[in-house]
Amino acid sequence: MRVQDKSIIVTGAGGGIGEGIARRLAQEGAQVIVNDIDAGRGAQVAASIRATGARATFFAADVTRSADMKALVAAAVERHGKLDVVVNNAGWTHRNRPALEVSEDEFDKVYAVNMKSIYLATVHAVPALRANGGGSFINVASTAGLRPRPGLTWYNGSKGAVITTSKSLAAELGPENIRVNCINPVFNPDTGLSAEFAGGPVNDAVRAKFLATIPLGRFSTALDVANAALYLASDEAAFISGVCIEVDGARCV
Repeated sequence: MRVQDKSIIVTGAGGGIGEGIARRLAQEGAQVIVNDIDAGRGAQVAASIRATGARATFFAADVTRSADMKALVAAAVERHGKLDVVVNNAGWTHRNRPALEVSEDEFDKVYAVNMKSIYLATVHAVPALRANGGGSFINVASTAGLRPRPGLTWYNGSKGAVITTSKSLAAELGPENIRVNCINPVFNPDTGLSAEFAGGPVNDAVRAKFLATIPLGRFSTALDVANAALYLASDEAAFISGVCIEVDGARCV
């Protein structure tokens, strides 16, 4: 069990990549708090994890609200007696369109969910990690933050900010034994936001267009990303901080 008894929060875990991460960590012995803004979906994921004999509970919280994030961290400490890892997975995007056509409200939501959430997680979780003698943040960014494509400019920028902020936090928090790393997944046509990324329905032609940019010849899966998160959460990565693991099949363009 690679993360046996670790207390881990996974945000945005009511489906998709977040659900995959929560399941994988619980499978490897973690005590997982499944977080999502959708209480029905999040509670269902936690219940299905428990049905396998693993440990998971649900906590509803909006990652863009300070009071909610404070309560989420407090719940982890109350339920598990400590906090070891925070996986900041919750994410959002505007629809693929020219930069000037994205509304201010859309821009604000992208940066609130993708970036402000990491600020709030840091503010509220660092004291709990300090009390535990250290810990780890795993921030799910995107290949878009490194190799941006047209049409997703403000989303791309938000993920670039996640990457740079993670590296800066790793340098700042390292002396307190708090590690900060990123995972950069590639486009997955089977996630809930795939139509927004693609700018329309993900039909066979769209899938083929994106697949042609991935040399390994397939799309990423939630399990691919979850395995990277498992490594970064484990003691095997005790000296790994300030890095981004690209789970992208060597995406070239």
